[in-house]
Amino acid sequence: MLGLTLEQTRVYQEAKAEGREEGREERKAEMLKLTVPLLLKTGMSVEQIAQHLNVDIEDVQLAAQQNT
Repeated sequence: MLGLTLEQTRVYQEAKAEGREEGREERKAEMLKLTVPLLLKTGMSVEQIAQHLNVDIEDVQLAAQQNT
């Protein structure tokens, strides 16, 4: 196979990168699921939470809805 190992192929590298991205998204969603309700209880607005956590307002709203 042209002297390449599986790990050196483009398909493998792309799949690995995609897996990493999916892992990041899952961690972000889990972090928001745990954090947003706590911050809302302190009186912070959705907009403030999004700004402080550097995430989209839609992500904060989704996390808030999941906990109601």
